[in-house]
Amino acid sequence: MMGHIHTRLKFGFIALFAAMLAITAPQTVFAQETVGADVPAIAGPDEVPAGETEAPDGSGAYTPLEPVEGKGMPTAATDDMLKSMTFQDQYTDNGIYALNMHDYILMPVITAISIFVLALLLWVIVRYNRRANPEPSKTTHNTLIEVVWTIVPALILVVIAVPSITLLARQYETPPEDAITIKATGYQWYWGYSYPDHGDVEIISNMLSDADAIANGEPAKLAVDNRMVVPAGVPLRIQTTAADVIHAFAVPSLWFKMDAVPGRLNEKLLTIKEPGLYYGQCSELCGARHGYMPIAVEALPMEEFEAWVLEQGGSLPGAEEAAAEEEVAEDTAEAAPAA
Repeated sequence: MMGHIHTRLKFGFIALFAAMLAITAPQTVFAQETVGADVPAIAGPDEVPAGETEAPDGSGAYTPLEPVEGKGMPTAATDDMLKSMTFQDQYTDNGIYALNMHDYILMPVITAISIFVLALLLWVIVRYNRRANPEPSKTTHNTLIEVVWTIVPALILVVIAVPSITLLARQYETPPEDAITIKATGYQWYWGYSYPDHGDVEIISNMLSDADAIANGEPAKLAVDNRMVVPAGVPLRIQTTAADVIHAFAVPSLWFKMDAVPGRLNEKLLTIKEPGLYYGQCSELCGARHGYMPIAVEALPMEEFEAWVLEQGGSLPGAEEAAAEEEVAEDTAEAAPAA
């Protein structure tokens, strides 16, 4: 009897311990996101609070770009029903090409085929129903019709294939050697951006709370504390990887989407036509908070981008070599005998 009581007590304690673990585990899992997304992290004496990039000594403050309504972000149906149902405006050459292909080739072809098939269906219903055609035709072949319905679809596919293959080739264009490299790493559930060409600067980006986003004039669920800052008008080598599970780096208004796979480094060319703020999201189902790891790409003129890099403690490519050459030149001038 006592043995049964001890066994029950033992299992009871085990069940109680398991229940306590189950309650506290989600809080541990979401600790990173709570600090990054909803509650500003407490900065140390030499650290910069989230959302600000002013240097500790107060020199050279970075002012984030203000979002422009309708640019680089989705449009609500309450604002513009038609615009909310189509693609966002594009700010890369590939995006403009793809959008024109959709608007001026695919949509007209799809519309014409749909109307033609609907007209044929209505004609068959009216012309060949039992009441209008009591004696059904016993025709089994029509050479002309069979030739037409083979050749015409083939020609349509050829028309579509030419721009499609061109777009596919453009999207796989290799970045030039002088392209600026930016590496995006997906984590559960936030993004990290590193700049290996600029002193290996690394930025951690978490989603802002809805209240903070709206207070900043940004769309909720898309605003972040630290944006991915890039230069506009120059080739970018965007590399993606992940630290845990598969993520996907996607920015619709830049016509950019690339998987971030653990243990693999993917690479793609991106050139943003003009400065601006462009929003995206992880587009690969990556876990419980998949919908809460947005992307904010801030494209700046080159001079402002370089100023931002220096504020982050980074360096400019070639700066060290130029400084070394200048020092050598000064030493040579000092060592030269006076004329």
